[in-house]
This record gives sequence, structure tokens and C-alpha cells, in this order.
Amino acid sequence: MPNAQCSMPKSDMTDSEYRQIHEGAAIGAVQPRAQLAVAGKDRASFLQGLLTNDVQALEPGGGCYAAWLTPQGRMLTDLHVLESGGMMLLDVPQFAADASLARLEQFHFSEEVVMSSLAGSLVGVWLHGPKAPAVLEAVLEGERGLAEWPGYRHGPLVYQGEPAVVVRIDQLAVPGFCIYVGPVREEALLASLRDAGAVKASQDVIDIARVEAGYPLFGVDMDIDTIPLEAGIEDRAISTTKGCYVGQEVIIRVLHRGHGRVAKHLVLLSLDEPVRVGAPVSAGQREIGRVTSVGVSPRAGAIAMGYVHRDFVAPGTELTIDGVAARVRTNPK
Repeated sequence: MPNAQCSMPKSDMTDSEYRQIHEGAAIGAVQPRAQLAVAGKDRASFLQGLLTNDVQALEPGGGCYAAWLTPQGRMLTDLHVLESGGMMLLDVPQFAADASLARLEQFHFSEEVVMSSLAGSLVGVWLHGPKAPAVLEAVLEGERGLAEWPGYRHGPLVYQGEPAVVVRIDQLAVPGFCIYVGPVREEALLASLRDAGAVKASQDVIDIARVEAGYPLFGVDMDIDTIPLEAGIEDRAISTTKGCYVGQEVIIRVLHRGHGRVAKHLVLLSLDEPVRVGAPVSAGQREIGRVTSVGVSPRAGAIAMGYVHRDFVAPGTELTIDGVAARVRTNPK
């Protein structure tokens, strides 16, 4: 007998998986990720001079979101930074991992730090949804009360007698967690999560929820030409009170001398019908931007994220995309 889920119409599967994200627990990463380790007594001060957030202030079990910039203030990558007490784990987009590790080595002079890739020794399994904490507590041994964890709190738990690290990172406007385990445990963990009530969500559905939540991705909505202020991530990625870091001069100049004004901003858009990634955004006869992400939400209909000129970012602003009517909803975060 064919699998019942496989025989469901695509729209029904989309609706079911979408409901799991917003009402249950759904398995799936917003993009492929890789992990790097930075160890040694100088790890915090070393990274403090490279990254946009105040990583030196992190206590064991804490973390933050950050960006790594060029001297011109453009993004080299974004990353999740987790301080364990013995090392800092850098969770980066998979495609940026090798270049990021090589760049760390280039900046390493006399500091007492050791950098390495965790490929082959660690994988991350992502779980989203209001029931995600209960599912994890049914599968993992150790600390309870995961639903109350603040963002980027992380700690050691146990899966089938082996260590696992869980971190809270919300990406889809619902509780989100990543479970780091050894690669040999990945398939068993996925099976245990499904047995506890979680459902695997397709990449298309996860992307719909991501766009609806206004969560931009590096390599999709942000790239090496992006200044973080354009993408609207400054509130969670940039510390305005820490010391110097690469690219800080550009950021400070825009924030203080330019009053935060950049030429374009990433916005969330409502559409009358779906459009394509890369489509031009227009105000009247004037082309003012482009689309970076698209989706069709069971709840919100056709939606997109894209960059528009700063004069057209107010919610409710009416625009067109390839002849399709569009309205600015809000700025992603």
C-alpha cells in the first residue's frame, strides 16, 4: 500500500506541514549549516575583534547572532555563536564554512586559539513549533523547562546515553531548537522525534514559514554586497557598545552620521499572486528594487521579501512586481 502522506495532494501536504510548524512540531533546517570550533583562552577576545556582536560578554550556556564584515561593512557571512565554557561554536551557512575557517586562520597571529571544522563529528537537527519543547523532553534526558529558555540559551542533554547539546534559536516566529549530536546518532534522533509526534517538513514549507516570519538568510536575502543595516538585522546582530571590530567604522558612520539611512531596505511584501525570485520591484514607472524570497502561505497568501529604495518602506506602500500588485507589510527582523 502506498504511503498515505505520499498520496496526498501537494496543497494538502503543504497545509498539513504548515500547521505542524505553527501548531505542533516540525523537523527541518531553514538552510544547510556547518559548525566550526574556536577554542583556547583567547577565543573570546579574538572573535570580539572580528564579529559585530559582543561575543566577549557571553557566559557559558549563552550565545548570540552576529555577522562578520569586510572593512567596507559588507557581509562575509552571518553566524550563531555559542559559548560552552571550553570553546565557542560558530554555526554558519554550509557554503560559507570553508572560507570562514580559512579566514579565521588568516587573522590568527599570536593569540592562544585553536580553530577547527566540526564536519564529520557534529550535525545539527532543527525542530520548530509550539510543541517542540515537549517533543524534545520526551526524547532527551536532562534539563526540563525548555519552553522557558530564552533565545540562544543552550546546554548539554543526553540522547540514548550519548551527549547532545540543545540550543534555542527561533527562526519561524515559533519556538525553535537545534540539537547537536554525533553523525551516527542523526537518523536515530530523527526517528525518535517522529515517534514523539514531530513531522518532517519539506524545504518549500519551511521556506514559506520563514518568508512569512520575515527571517532573512545569508546567501538568499543577504550576500557579500549587503550591509547589515539594509537587511534590518542590526537589532539582533550588532552591538553598539562593544569595542572595535572589522567594518565597524562604516556601521557607526551610517548609524550616527547618517542617522541609520541606507539606500535600500529589505521588506516583507504581500502580493496579489506569486512572483519569481529576482523579479524587479517598481513604484509607478520607476524600478526601485528586486525580490529575494517568495512563497505562498496557507494563511497569508502570496508573499515575498525583497529590497526596495528607502523612500518606499512604509507599511501599506503600494508597488508592482512584474505587473503584479504588491504592498509592503513590514521590515524583516
